[in-house]
Amino acid sequence: MVSETTHQASASRCWIEGRRVCLNLDDGRVISFPAANYPLLAKAPQALLERVSLRVGGLALRWEELDEDIWVEDALRGRFPRAWKESRGH
Repeated sequence: MVSETTHQASASRCWIEGRRVCLNLDDGRVISFPAANYPLLAKAPQALLERVSLRVGGLALRWEELDEDIWVEDALRGRFPRAWKESRGH
C-alpha cells in the first residue's frame, strides 16, 4: 500500500509591491498575486494593504485591520473568490 503525504504550501515571508501580494514560499519559489483578486483587499487603502502578516506557521496571510485571512495554498492554486459584483449576478 502506497501512502501519499499531503504537503500544504507555506511561506517564510510576505510583502506588498504596489497592489500585489508577494510571498517567499518555503520551497524556494516566489509568487505574487493582485490584491484585486480579493474584494476586501481590492478596496483597501495602500497603508492597510501593507499591514499583512504570516500566521499559522506560514500557512496563512492575515490583515488584522481588514479582518481578512487567505490560505497560502489557495493563493498558490489560484483559488480566488469571485468578485462581489459577480456573486450577485450583475
